Amino acid sequence: MRLFELLLLLSNIGLFALTFLLKKGRRTVFIASGIATFLLVIHWTVEGYRVQLFFSYCITIIFLAISGYSYFRKNGPQKIPRFLLGSAYTAIAIMLVVTAGLMYAFPVFNLPEPTGEFKVGTQTFHLVDTNREEIFDKARDGKRELMVQVWYPVKFGTGKYAPFIPDTPILRYMAANYGLPEFTLQHLKYVSSHAYSGAEVSSAQTSYPLVLANPGFGSSRFLHTSQAENLASHGYIVAVIDHTYNTFATEFPDGLITTSTTNDLFSPDDDYRTGRENRDKLGKVLTADVAFVLDQFELIHSGQIPSPLKGRIDLGHVGVFGHSIGGATAYDASYDPRITVGIDLDGGLYRLRDSEDLRKPFLFINSESYFEELNRVINNRVYTDAELNRMGSTREWMDQVTEDKKLELERMRETVDEGGQILYIENTEHLNFTDVQFISPVFNMLGITGKIAPERANSVINAYMLDFFDMYLKNQGGILIKGPDSRFPEVKFVTSLL
Repeated sequence: MRLFELLLLLSNIGLFALTFLLKKGRRTVFIASGIATFLLVIHWTVEGYRVQLFFSYCITIIFLAISGYSYFRKNGPQKIPRFLLGSAYTAIAIMLVVTAGLMYAFPVFNLPEPTGEFKVGTQTFHLVDTNREEIFDKARDGKRELMVQVWYPVKFGTGKYAPFIPDTPILRYMAANYGLPEFTLQHLKYVSSHAYSGAEVSSAQTSYPLVLANPGFGSSRFLHTSQAENLASHGYIVAVIDHTYNTFATEFPDGLITTSTTNDLFSPDDDYRTGRENRDKLGKVLTADVAFVLDQFELIHSGQIPSPLKGRIDLGHVGVFGHSIGGATAYDASYDPRITVGIDLDGGLYRLRDSEDLRKPFLFINSESYFEELNRVINNRVYTDAELNRMGSTREWMDQVTEDKKLELERMRETVDEGGQILYIENTEHLNFTDVQFISPVFNMLGITGKIAPERANSVINAYMLDFFDMYLKNQGGILIKGPDSRFPEVKFVTSLL
């Protein structure tokens, strides 16, 4: 909650108390109304208005108008019927409670501070793959287009931090994606990142390892800002890919906004085989996106694409991570010989290759709920009829899911043999692996995120991601991956696969 919006709300509460307690304090109420109006002007000027404070704005202006009229009129105050007065007090009290609730539910939050020694810079690229046709929708020239945002270590930063979400027109699509009215999340334009736009790359090292990142289905590159910033602050160049038509919205430089159309691949009437085929079709495109972006970073490194990153990318040490289907993308993309290591954040795998082992170290970090699903398969536990009815599924469908999970577990086991690891974090849910967890505490109340505090979930995930990438891309660290650590008691190693 920002300072002046908090002071404005407190001033409204104070005004309400004064008018209720002071029956003849016209001068005092008028002065207090003036103070509240002054705070309102500062709030609008310094912090910017937002819809969640609409009632507070109304209360401030109404109090100023009524108290000013009452104070300056020559005749004595006009007697107001008790019923009208009581109704007004009740309405104001309700508006104050609603305003406080909205401010709590939709705060202008602070992203976690990066923990590394470097400051962080950011740059966004618009990339067009002229060798691939767009299959999910008709792009302007029929080719696959991507927006990719990069975070990297900088020498120093000047001016203000870049906003968390600079493409503000997409905020209405973001709200709709979470079932909220379109105007609900407009205040996120005031949330700041910890990165400077276009700053010079730090000269502390000649080059920095590259990490490619992939958001989940219906997500966005912005929702992995805190993870990208943290890795960049520890000496990584991190590129998060907006997989066009798989995001809730992506804005291109000319103002075109694309939304998610890949959900058209999936129908509730599809059988399991059709659904799996469509998932694999989507996965093939997402994996190709990663390979294409890696091609482009080779051009950026050589200077063929203008960027402060020219000559500063260590292309011999490349990692990849992702969340949900983006985690599956990270796994599938790791078959590319240019990629050294990868991390899957709570994502079930697609395009499981029966005869081709990955043979690379890979880290799986799962939510507790997803681990419970895997554990059911590990222990050969069969769903009861009541459970199937509750899920709205059939036994045939779940039997096929189980067969896929068995193959997935086999692939996970193979990565452990290559130096990887399988973990889960207690009290987490699927969206604890993104910055969605910071947007509203209501998500926690609804069970969309787990019982764990968002800041704690973020710090745990960041610590294990950094440790794993350090071990394989910088030949350092690796302490946390070796086994349980008392600093992170909520992290559990899955040994039942071994």
